[in-house]
Amino acid sequence: MLMKTHFIAYSLLMTTIVVASNFLVQFPLSGTLAGISLGDLLTYGAFTYPIAFLITDLTNRQFGPSAARKVVLVGFVVGVILSVILASPRIAIASGTAFLVGQLLDIAIFNRLRAASWWKAPLLGSLLGSILDTAIFFALAFAPAFFLLGPNDDFAIAWAPLLGIFATEAPRWISWALGDLTVKMLVGFAMLLPYGALLSIIKPMPQSRAL
Repeated sequence: MLMKTHFIAYSLLMTTIVVASNFLVQFPLSGTLAGISLGDLLTYGAFTYPIAFLITDLTNRQFGPSAARKVVLVGFVVGVILSVILASPRIAIASGTAFLVGQLLDIAIFNRLRAASWWKAPLLGSLLGSILDTAIFFALAFAPAFFLLGPNDDFAIAWAPLLGIFATEAPRWISWALGDLTVKMLVGFAMLLPYGALLSIIKPMPQSRAL
């Protein structure tokens, strides 16, 4: 009963984060900072998506990788369906693919390191998962080579100063990917705080090491 209740809770949280991130990734930040156009650097989705790794890691810690993969699958299926409605089919495909691959990598790394220092499993899992997730998502969502998945976004593929500050220019989606990854890594470090705070509350169940 405990596992079923927590599974539903984790699945609802995961779905909420995935759908919110898929919707927010369509919107570049507005305004400027120190002369840098934030719209050339980041989308709002970068700030919400890393929470998905926290949810996966908490599930993995408490119930093991098998339960974590089920939560990821729920988030994947529901997230893709709702993202088609709220975003676009191309964003949904890109997000679903990146999400599934990145989260499964996170689960594998977390499970391998679960016996190490408390911070290593969630930190390394989320960081490496974020790198893979970011590369897959931004390539599929915005790179002109994947136009068969949906129309190209003219603003995303337009050339602009790399990261909004360098003389070298690149398509905006490249800067978005680099900015997104930077934020994900920073938020990944920040997520260690709630993860660490919950360690005394969320205890591993006997089956938590089961594959």
